[in-house]
Amino acid sequence: QVQLVESGGGLVQAGGSLRLSCAASGRIFSINAMAWYRQAPGKQRQLVTAITSGGSTNYADSVKGRFTISRDNAKNTMYLQMNSLKPEDTAVYYCNADVIDYSGSRYNYWGQGTQVTVSS
Repeated sequence: QVQLVESGGGLVQAGGSLRLSCAASGRIFSINAMAWYRQAPGKQRQLVTAITSGGSTNYADSVKGRFTISRDNAKNTMYLQMNSLKPEDTAVYYCNADVIDYSGSRYNYWGQGTQVTVSS
């Protein structure tokens, strides 16, 4: 009933930048928190950054000062601007959203993931 579609991943050299997008569609009344997670090969999925509907943000220490999360509530879209990328940022990046539907029910959704590869 709700889809999250990520885009913007790709291959970039160390020091470069990428901008990820996550567009939510479907039976959405409102979206509470949205977040980006990432999962590197052989590792557990970890939280990268999150943003509330009011715009409050938090970041993993490893990305502070390099990544910026933002959202456009009117478009149900979230963004991740990634600067000064490092090889250790290589992972599949997943979008996550806490959605309220028109019945007032709350659900948590994941996107399909987008690959980010940073070459040294």
